[in-house]
Amino acid sequence: MLFDDLILSPFSATILIVTAVLAGTRYRRVWKEEGPRWQLWFFGLIAAISLLLLAFVPLEVG
Repeated sequence: MLFDDLILSPFSATILIVTAVLAGTRYRRVWKEEGPRWQLWFFGLIAAISLLLLAFVPLEVG
């Protein structure tokens, strides 16, 4: 397959976790303030993609 060699290093997984947390926090803040819809989509998609990558891409062990 195309993505057989795709493996996350611990450092890149940490970056994805931090990105997901920051984007999720910003999403919640914009949502509570009833901010622009494009910002909701932007931060929501960043958080969702980060979490999906963490969930479905294997982590390098050892």
